[in-house]
Amino acid sequence: MNPKLDDLRRRLCEVGDLRAAACVLHWDQTTYMPPKGAVSRGRHIATLERLAHAAFTDAAIGTLLDDLQPHADSLPPEHPDAALIRVARRDYERDVRVPADFAAELEEHAAASYAAWIKARPANDFAAVRPVLERTLDLSRQLSNFTPNARHVADPLIDRQDPGMTASEISALFAELRARLVPLLRRIAAAGGNDDSAVRRHFPISAQRDFARRVVALMGFDFERGRIDDTAHPFMTTFASDDVRITVRADEHFLGEHLFSAMHEAGHALYELGVDPVFEGTPLGDGASNGMHESQSRLWENFVGRGRDFWEGQFAHLQATFPDQLGTVPLDDFYPAINYVQPSLIRTDADEVTYNLHVMLRFDLELQLLDGRLAVRDLPEAWRARYVSDLGVEPPDDRDGVLQDVHWFHGTVGGAFQGYTLGNLISAQVFAAARRALPDLPERIRRGDLATLLDWLRHSIYRHGRVFTAAELVQRVTGAPIGVDALMHHLSRKYGEIYGLD
Repeated sequence: MNPKLDDLRRRLCEVGDLRAAACVLHWDQTTYMPPKGAVSRGRHIATLERLAHAAFTDAAIGTLLDDLQPHADSLPPEHPDAALIRVARRDYERDVRVPADFAAELEEHAAASYAAWIKARPANDFAAVRPVLERTLDLSRQLSNFTPNARHVADPLIDRQDPGMTASEISALFAELRARLVPLLRRIAAAGGNDDSAVRRHFPISAQRDFARRVVALMGFDFERGRIDDTAHPFMTTFASDDVRITVRADEHFLGEHLFSAMHEAGHALYELGVDPVFEGTPLGDGASNGMHESQSRLWENFVGRGRDFWEGQFAHLQATFPDQLGTVPLDDFYPAINYVQPSLIRTDADEVTYNLHVMLRFDLELQLLDGRLAVRDLPEAWRARYVSDLGVEPPDDRDGVLQDVHWFHGTVGGAFQGYTLGNLISAQVFAAARRALPDLPERIRRGDLATLLDWLRHSIYRHGRVFTAAELVQRVTGAPIGVDALMHHLSRKYGEIYGLD
């Protein structure tokens, strides 16, 4: 045993414990906490972040990393020791530039911002959160400025979520995707002949919950290691390798919201539950990146949950759950309904074809906010204009416009949204690789055997945690870099069949 490596692990696990405790408080704030507890909760979270940040950036960790570098250099890069030293050093060198008091201030502000958003969105009151968002933008720029020589102010924020990615690289990927998505969307719109009325009926929420629990259990979600709760904006959070929480929301007049958000968040949870438990509490114990994490939630939500193979095996169970609503609806009507393509206002409800347009316009607005081309006061109008130009729909208010997403009100401006489209790109590449590796996968999915896919994902992706970067994992698993082709092939084939395109 290496005493210095043991000391490093011990120190890193203490930091991990503090941040896990903060995650418990975040989760409680968004699920069960009384609304008036927001101010105190922000202080609690800030205290934990100050302690965690100070412990992680302690000079003793820097010294240990220096002393252990020869050990790392003697090992293959994928060896757990080498990976731990490499990833911990990367995080340490990034965070040591950030004062502990600033890190605490950022967390305290995020808690207060979330509390303000929870009130402002249903009230359609952007004016109430405008000063809060202006402060968030200021703090986001300050956080970015702690990283010297960044080519764009967004780059350090992006790098925190998707290591190695830059604004220019993402913009180029998005431009290529947009150029190929828009013509497909136009062809689908011209074809018409579809609607989602089959899933726009009254579906009692209690029955929706029961069916969603059945599906996520079928996916492999272990209720002895996790739970599902309700919240305003669905998310997944991890407290430990055996304690992963997912949250959902439901609409009694739309079947898709609860079911697909449950599958989406369960996809995140399966990733966390599949990381090698020896990495728990260390920087290796998380997913490779935001985009890689999102790829797994979107894979389960779209490639499984919105795939015909899955419903050929599960539709009878759904009909039995909702006999009055779906008992006489044929699968040939239900399948197009859950894949109905319609430009809409709400990102989380968007279909596979239009979803990335929602993400890309948010990413563009973030860049403009960060580099000063767009002021917060002008954001609602800029949002409306982009929805009209990009999707052909106009938000009637700010509730379903600029206030709809929680991200700018529970974190930084910059760094979060690009991961959703990166995730869609990666999910298509990974699922295509799974199909190649498992030729009978479609039939297994029809039979309700999702364990085979889960086992392949665990072996190929989940168990590695952060040992590899997202780019390395994608190359390793799919044989190609992150790109647009696999997603466009999937969308063109699937929606070409549904809409009868040539």
